[in-house]
Amino acid sequence: MLEQLPALLLPWYDREKRILPWRADREPYHVWVSEIMLQQTRVEAVRGYYRRFLEALPTLEALAACEDDRLNKLWEGLGYYSRARNLKRAANVLLQEHGGQFPTDFAALQTLPGIGAYTAGAICSICFEQPTPAVDGNVLRVWARLTGSEQDVTQARTKRAAFEALAAVYPPGRCGDFTQALMELGATVCLPNGAPQCARCPVRAVCRACEGERWRTLPVRAEKKPRRHEQRTVLILTFEDACAVRRRPDEGLLAGLWELPNVPGALTAQQALALAEQWNCRPMELTRSSRKQHIFTHIQWDMTGYYIRCAAAAPQLEWADAARMAREISLPTAFRQFLMDGA
Repeated sequence: MLEQLPALLLPWYDREKRILPWRADREPYHVWVSEIMLQQTRVEAVRGYYRRFLEALPTLEALAACEDDRLNKLWEGLGYYSRARNLKRAANVLLQEHGGQFPTDFAALQTLPGIGAYTAGAICSICFEQPTPAVDGNVLRVWARLTGSEQDVTQARTKRAAFEALAAVYPPGRCGDFTQALMELGATVCLPNGAPQCARCPVRAVCRACEGERWRTLPVRAEKKPRRHEQRTVLILTFEDACAVRRRPDEGLLAGLWELPNVPGALTAQQALALAEQWNCRPMELTRSSRKQHIFTHIQWDMTGYYIRCAAAAPQLEWADAARMAREISLPTAFRQFLMDGA
């Protein structure tokens, strides 16, 4: 059944594929950057980031030499900042150990920081015309529905089974297009939430999930553990035209990034003012408060923010005006959302 996929899928892809900036060429650097950006991020969100990133860092050499704050600023708002750190680490490895060239071997690519089987599969197939599927959630969903597989798609052995089954039917000479056609089908037709658009699916004639609407139960996925909830209090401290920020620790969540000063727990307004006083900020006025949420993979922050005007710029904090915030201070979305309300 899967052997019929190329003949059914490729003509549809040629007609219906979206025009995306990272499909303009098959330069490994470009494909790599786009695939890392697209991990757990919507296509529409990535478009602008991709263009700006390549304008600022057009080569491996530019990426490897980029200062961390500038790199984080280019990445600001995309989340999962470890992806940006691994891009830079991998760029240095490519320059120092591979002469600035991407390995063409699937296994060798996976030795680079931040590159797993999915990204290696995308690069090898799109750039080097190898039969290496890029098996992500979209492609797993397509494979499970096509084959009627009831294996748990969160398991490594299921991903391996999908990889091997799809690799066996890759069409010579169009490996890159086939990889992207599978991605496109999962992103635009065989949808994850709600009913798939079976009426316009180019492979519905061979899809087992079409029988009796089995798409309702496929793919099979183990139930996720509930996220842990944490309460935090964020202080948006301003002195004249500057806002207080500080560095997070080099290890752990949001490692090494800038943040608005914050503490665990849910402080009252009076406790927040007392904390600002303890930090030697000489609080003058608490102008308002705001409640926000931010969801990480396994944790949800439930945050209370207090906006406090201060009479002193405490030296243990950094104080950045609007120009510096825009130029070099990269705040993760968890904190940046408080400034979007206006500090």
